[in-house]
Amino acid sequence: MTVGKIKESYYVEAASEYLKRLKPYARVLFEEIKPESFSESTHTSAKKIEGERIINILQRYRGAEILLLDESGQEFDSLEFSNKLNKVPGKIVFVIAGSLGWDKKIFDGYKRFSLSKFTFPHELARVVLLEQIYRAATIIAGKIYHY
Repeated sequence: MTVGKIKESYYVEAASEYLKRLKPYARVLFEEIKPESFSESTHTSAKKIEGERIINILQRYRGAEILLLDESGQEFDSLEFSNKLNKVPGKIVFVIAGSLGWDKKIFDGYKRFSLSKFTFPHELARVVLLEQIYRAATIIAGKIYHY
């Protein structure tokens, strides 16, 4: 789940490539949440509205492993990440915040993990996440992709 759509064609192309590669391993769906328009003075309220939208949608995924991407979340290397994914018995929902970042209220009750200590644009974060999911899938399947 992401706040906002991919706008840049090069991110669309990269995300499409990893989605294609993932087809033999997993069914991956993206639910895109409309970002809230904001100005400098409405930044905080817009972030809160986006957070409420996310929380409302996450109610549909009760019982799934929900992981919020956040630079202050738990970090994994690729092998640790593949082991984590392999241990989840059901659905996994990854959530990427939009350009405003997270309303801290959403952190209550959800696990956070980090792709990096760096902050990425949500479009790039989606591509990096897809690549890491693909890498994890190939590790789990014993394929030669991760060296």
